Amino acid sequence: MTESDREMLLRQYAAGEITWTSLRGRGIENYRDVLAGLGDLGLRPPTAPMDGPNVEARLRGRALIRQALQEAKLCAGTSRTCNRSFDRRFTP
Repeated sequence: MTESDREMLLRQYAAGEITWTSLRGRGIENYRDVLAGLGDLGLRPPTAPMDGPNVEARLRGRALIRQALQEAKLCAGTSRTCNRSFDRRFTP
C-alpha cells in the first residue's frame, strides 16, 4: 500500500465513510497505527452519533471522564491523597 493510499483510507475513516473493519481488510492491522496516522494528518477518530439505546450510558461516561480530568487538573502538583480520594469514588 502506498502512503497516499494509506492517507486516503485514514481520511475516509476519520470522515466516517469506512469502518475499522474495512481498514483491517485493506491491510492496516494495528489501531495504534491508525491513531498515529490520524494525528499526523491532524484528524480525529470518528465518533458514533449520539442516538440509540446507549446514549444515557455514553453521556454518563463522558461526564465521569470530564470530572476525572477536572480533578486531575486540580490535583496537579499536590500530594497523592487527592488521587486516592478520586480512586475511592470511581472504582466499581
